[in-house]
Amino acid sequence: MDLNLNSLTIRMEDSQLEAKAAQHGLPNSIWATYSAFANTNGGQILLGVSEERGNKLTITGVDNPEKAKKDFWDTINNPTKVSHNLLSNSDFNEIVLEDGKSIFIIHVPAARLELRPIYINNDLYHGTYKRNHEGDYHCTKDEIASMLRDAYPHSYDSNVLDNFRLSDLTAESTKTYRRYHEAFKPDHPWLKLDDAEYLVMLGAAGVSDKDGEIHPTLAGLLMFSEEYKITAVCSEFFLDYRENLDPEHVRWTDRMQSSSGEWSGNLFDFFLSASRKIVQDFKVPFKLKDMVRVENTALHDAAREALVNCLANADYFGRGGIVIKKNIDSIVYENPGSIRVGKNQMIQGGISDPRNKNIMKMFNLIGYGEKAGSGFPGIIDVCRANGLQSPSIEENIEFNRTIVSLWLKEDLSTEIGDKKSAIKTGNKKSAIKTGDKFSKEEQRMDEIYNYLLESGESSTKEISEEVGLGISRTRELLGKMVSNGVLGTTGENKNRRYHANE
Repeated sequence: MDLNLNSLTIRMEDSQLEAKAAQHGLPNSIWATYSAFANTNGGQILLGVSEERGNKLTITGVDNPEKAKKDFWDTINNPTKVSHNLLSNSDFNEIVLEDGKSIFIIHVPAARLELRPIYINNDLYHGTYKRNHEGDYHCTKDEIASMLRDAYPHSYDSNVLDNFRLSDLTAESTKTYRRYHEAFKPDHPWLKLDDAEYLVMLGAAGVSDKDGEIHPTLAGLLMFSEEYKITAVCSEFFLDYRENLDPEHVRWTDRMQSSSGEWSGNLFDFFLSASRKIVQDFKVPFKLKDMVRVENTALHDAAREALVNCLANADYFGRGGIVIKKNIDSIVYENPGSIRVGKNQMIQGGISDPRNKNIMKMFNLIGYGEKAGSGFPGIIDVCRANGLQSPSIEENIEFNRTIVSLWLKEDLSTEIGDKKSAIKTGNKKSAIKTGDKFSKEEQRMDEIYNYLLESGESSTKEISEEVGLGISRTRELLGKMVSNGVLGTTGENKNRRYHANE
């Protein structure tokens, strides 16, 4: 962020900018802001600038700049006041005003994970802050614990759990995983190993320093054990898949939870079921490879890639659990924990730093996940290639959660010409035939209307197959057309059929 005297007066405080008057010396609150910026996404502190009414910034200057500068460097290099100095000389800039006063622009970088948490007053639990909107707030013990886990020198999921045995991993899950591995890499050398050696190579088990025996790792427990055993270690562990493809349902049309007792509740079994449910109504064009029909598209792969990223980057000690929501127009992936490489780097790609490296490794070995750091940019490219809106990322600082949304609706920024359609004008002939130009969505509606006009009453599935759209997207368009009075319906829920209104 480049700031100068001309830009200061039109700026306002935000999540990465904090103004402090500091007219008569350094305010104590500067150190809470330093900690907050360092533990979040970085930011800039302005000394000699105050925030007035309307949140506008006013230049007031620092009366004794040399003393303020010395006090700043003395304090930030004092380990009893600040746990770690992240700044170099180039991060501290002075602008001298005409009246001899100065203002300081201090750039605070985001601290590397291994240095967090940055805290003040030699007090980890009361001196650690994060930035949210334009304020600094005390971190909770859970947030501090999360930062300490991220600072761990090895992937936290590699920890060997001495109190568990290999028999605590479900045989059915591990055998199924082996079959997937063999199908993807039939000549992989690890497939020749016995079960214990195989699990060690995966990172699902390891040799204990206490007894020299092989025990499950945290990654192995999460991937292959049972829910009640997993929650004995990760008390907040929870997996939740929710599906609502019918707007008339208030809550959901399908749901799968790890705590239901109806299945194992582990990550691997959740992935197998959720990945099928997520893509089950994606349209698959007819295509052969080696005389076998190809059942996957790039969009299928992108949706599964997002699921793997969600599972491999979650903080399983954090609150809220994994929540996957499939709606008519979106698939939303939520996981506890921040983005380790930062939101901007995740979008840009090129750097991979999953929170659970062994879990990511296990998905890689069966053909899922992208460890080269280009996973999310690839998902963006696939969505754009399919005419869909670009996926979005949200970091919820307050609840320490990451939310990724894949939008299943067409990108209306690619509309062609004006937005005139046969539906809006009441013309029963196809707008393509009459030469009218309109958006992709309107074109789809026009195709549906003309199909129903010619074929008569039809089900959602029949309409979907005719116009070449997925079930969920077809159902969304039908709902809009019914609301606009273009279509009528008979029957309820799964038996509902649609017809064109004359």
